[in-house]
Amino acid sequence: MNEEVFNMELRKFLKRVGVTSQREIETAVRQALEAGKLDPKASLEAKVTLSLPALGVTEVIDGKIALS
Repeated sequence: MNEEVFNMELRKFLKRVGVTSQREIETAVRQALEAGKLDPKASLEAKVTLSLPALGVTEVIDGKIALS
């Protein structure tokens, strides 16, 4: 395994995950706020599931996102 290539590919994947996740969350929150379906002072439960099927890995990351 080439550590440098692996590290760069892993960073690219994680950046894509982060950018896509942030965009989706921001869009969903804005739409819910505009529709009056979300309290602007709310705190949202969030969950991300990481899966590496070839390695038998599944990791669930839980958290909260405060809006104010």
